[in-house]
Parts: sequence; C-alpha cells; structure tokens
Amino acid sequence: MNAGLVSLIVLAIAAAGYVLGRHRSLALAGGDIRALHSLPGYYGQFVFLFAAVPPFLVMLVWLLAQPLIIESRVASMIAPSDIPDGSTLSLVMADVHRIADGLDVAVAEGNLSEGQLDDMRADLTDVRARLAEVGIAVGSKVSQNVFLAAKDFRRLAGVGRTAMAGVVLLLALGGAVFAWTRIAPRYRARNVSEAAIKSLMILSSTVAVITTLGIILSLVFETVHFFNLYPAEKFFFNLTWNPQFRGGSDLGILPLLWGTLYVSVVALAVAVPVGLLAAIYLAEYASDSVRAFAKPTIELLAGIPTIVYGLFALITVGPMLRDYFAQPLGLGSSSSSVMTAGLVMGIMVIPFISSLSDDVINAVPQAMRDGSLGLGATHSETVKKVILPAALPGIIGAILLAASRAIGETMIVVMGAGASARLGVNPFEAMTTITVKIVSQLTGDTEFASPETLVAFALGLSLFVVTLVLNVIALYVVRKYREQYE
Repeated sequence: MNAGLVSLIVLAIAAAGYVLGRHRSLALAGGDIRALHSLPGYYGQFVFLFAAVPPFLVMLVWLLAQPLIIESRVASMIAPSDIPDGSTLSLVMADVHRIADGLDVAVAEGNLSEGQLDDMRADLTDVRARLAEVGIAVGSKVSQNVFLAAKDFRRLAGVGRTAMAGVVLLLALGGAVFAWTRIAPRYRARNVSEAAIKSLMILSSTVAVITTLGIILSLVFETVHFFNLYPAEKFFFNLTWNPQFRGGSDLGILPLLWGTLYVSVVALAVAVPVGLLAAIYLAEYASDSVRAFAKPTIELLAGIPTIVYGLFALITVGPMLRDYFAQPLGLGSSSSSVMTAGLVMGIMVIPFISSLSDDVINAVPQAMRDGSLGLGATHSETVKKVILPAALPGIIGAILLAASRAIGETMIVVMGAGASARLGVNPFEAMTTITVKIVSQLTGDTEFASPETLVAFALGLSLFVVTLVLNVIALYVVRKYREQYE
C-alpha cells in the first residue's frame, strides 16, 4: 500500500471522527449546546486532530528514515569486486534502484513471477531478458550481487511500506477512539483546537526561514568545495570568463556581475519612471472607468511568459535597435545587446512597480490629502510634497522587488543580450548575466565534481549576496526616511 492511499484512508478516518465527535458532544449535552464548554465543531476538530496529526507525523518520519536504512543495508551487500573500474558505489546503487524498479514493473505486468525472482541466483540471463521486455536495459557487467541487492531492496521496500501502512492506520484509529472517548460537556476542546491551529501557523512561518537556511547551506558547502579546487582570488578579481573544461579555465565573476548589473540598471531605468508615473495617474488622476480598465491591463504584463518576452526581444526589439540606432551610430551590428534585454525586461517589470506603488499611494490616509488641500496646496503639489513622501517606503519596496526580478531573469537575457561575458560600456554590445551562466554551467556532460560545474554554486551564492546587499540598502533608506517623517 503506497503512501498516497494510506493518506486518503487516514483522512477518511479523521473526517469520520470529526462527524462522530460532533454528534457525541451534542448527544452528551442533550442537544443543548449551551451545556457545552465549546461549540460542537471544536469537539469534532479535537477528534480529527488526534486521528490525523500523529499518523501523518509518523508517516513523514518513516518516509524519511526508511530509504536511508534500506540503502545502508543493501549497500553492505555490494562487494568491492562488484564495482567496475572507473565507477563508484553510488553509481552501482543507482543500478540497484533501477533494477529494483524494473523488477516491480516486471512482476506487476506478469513478465516475471515471484518464483523466478527466487531463482535469480541460477539464471541471470533470463532475468535480463525479462527486464528488457519492460524497458529496463541491464548491462552484462552488472554482477550477480547487484541483482541480489536489487531483489533485497525490493523486498525490504515492500515490507517497509506494509509496516508503515499498518502502524499509521492503527495510530489513526487509536487516536480517533482515544479522542472520542475523552469528549465530555465540560471538556475544553476549543483550547486544544486553537493550540493546534497556533502551532500550524508557527510551523508555516518557519518554513520560509528553514527553506532559506537550506538554500544558503547548500550553496555554501558547494562553494567551499569549488574554492578548494579553484583560487578564490582569481574567481573574484579575474577579468576573464573562459571555462575550457580541460584545465586552465579562467572563471572570473566580474564580467558576469557587470553584465547583470548593467542589464538590470537599464531595465529599472525603463520600468521605474513608467511604472511610478502610471501608479500616480491611476491613483490620483484617473477616473473610475479608466482605472478599472487600465490597471488590469497593465497587470497582464506580469502574466506573460518570459519566453514570449524573449522572442519579442529576439525578433522585434533587437533588430529594430540594430537598424535604427546601433548601426547608424556606429555602435554595433548585432541585434543581441544589453539595451535589447534591458528594454524588454523593463517592460516586463513595470507591473511590479505600478501595481504595488498604486496600492501604497491609495493607502495614504485621505486626511493628509485634505489637510494639504485645505492649506492651499494644489493637487500636484499635494502629490509631490505629501503623498509621495508618505508612500516612499512602499515605493522603494516595489522598486526593490522589480530589481530582484530583473537580476534573476534568465530567458530574456539569453535571447536578447546573448551569452558573451565581457566588460564594456557600449549598451549595444552583447553581454550576459550570472543567471545565464549558472544554467549553462550545470548543463552538458561535464563532471559534477569539476570546477566548471561547481562554479555555478559560487555564482549562485554571489548573486544571493548581491540581492541581500540591495535589501539591506533599501531597509536602511526606509528606516532613515521613516525617522524623518514620523
């Protein structure tokens, strides 16, 4: 029985417990809910929680621990002689997993019987042929011990799934019965339910923190591994990006960092004025009918896939800039350029600034507007002297969100700016960004342990630090402004 089916059964038991718990509380109160400490629904929630939470916690721990235990036991069956030259134990274990999955499919489809599995030691050729019938190709170098390890892996996994299903279902039934018997008119079921909801909210609030911590640690560990293979001073100060994949590579981040910041600045130079002016118009000057049409239309820009923006940059914007600006001015002859990617990316992030700024401006109290107008200021003076200063923290947050979105964009840069890592100031030259190189370094046939692949984690950590610095600067500006105006 798989985990999905077990989860559905547990939820069914918990739902039945909710109904029975609610009915029991009403029955004990004689149908008068005034005799109950809590509402009947809280008693049902009390039974539901005891029937669902402990089983799901046990299932989670079981699903995390079982693969580790089985992997450790099966790996001990692999002798050093079973590992081919140039291979590793992890690769052999990958074969074990693949063969075990193939055995499950072969047995399920009737191509292999349990009796034939017991005879694997006698005839491995027949097992190879039957696995091939279900699309599992097994090389001739796979030893008998690997087949036997796959068989044992399949058996242990099956036993583990059965045991997990039994334990989880017993816990669900036991928890439901225990909670159902505890129901009494004066039992404080509401307190238990509210404590459970509070714990759920605390757990939800820590998910982002734990996820961020996990991302940082994974980047840090792989980055340290990279710097053990490649000098850190060359990575941070080398002006050349030239991964050769055969040794002697130059992996300097400066050209990529420059391209990232250059494209992002161009994008913000387009998006900030347009987005902010659009927000001011929609919030302060537009009629209700115009606002009802214009705001959703602008926000549609955020829903367009980035690949569409990339095609727009490649087919329309790039050739137009090349033919009407770059070539006449003698600045370049390529349609891929920083300006192409920056303009299209700026269009893409306009909704991030306009929509959020519009909401922030509308949140400014009407009393501040009325006070300014009452003192004789014009509408435009009120906007400039009162509303924008009051909304500045939110506007800075919107700009920061747009900057983070621009820094992390990949597809538009690939199709609009090219993949050339260089240091230059000509906006009509092709350049690239950190995100593009992260993708390119993690694709291909390069070994994962090579510096050319591990450099992607160093690039990712560097990009994370850049974004963090932007957040710190924005937070400083917002706090300083708030101290001034509050």
